Amino acid sequence: MILLDTNVLIYAFDADSSLNAWARETLRSAVLGEGAAINTVILTELLVGDQSPDTVLERLEALGLHLLDLPLITAPRCAKAYTQYLENRHQQAHLPPAPKSPLPDFMIGAHASALELPIATADTARYQSYFPEVSLLTPK
Repeated sequence: MILLDTNVLIYAFDADSSLNAWARETLRSAVLGEGAAINTVILTELLVGDQSPDTVLERLEALGLHLLDLPLITAPRCAKAYTQYLENRHQQAHLPPAPKSPLPDFMIGAHASALELPIATADTARYQSYFPEVSLLTPK
């Protein structure tokens, strides 16, 4: 099973995106191969940006995507990584303060880490820095 980051789906549905072909192939390969999944965090991000949020879940299921629940083990992994992120940002005085609540990528990364799933994503920096144990499928 491959966990699809939100950006993969956004790029797959945006014909004008420079990453459209990569995202569509990644989605197709995952669905036809090991399986493709999203979690409630990814679903929420998609719902916020979609013009027809009432049909998002149906459309994703029609593509063959699985919706995974977040297990409790995700929370401490997320908290640990986000605490490190806050400490790193605090040391860089030129950056504005980060939100106190974890950013979505930290929940996604913790979920992938807990279930030992690879993440397909075009945004690698946070995953590589805070979840180095997670395999990433990225554009070439």
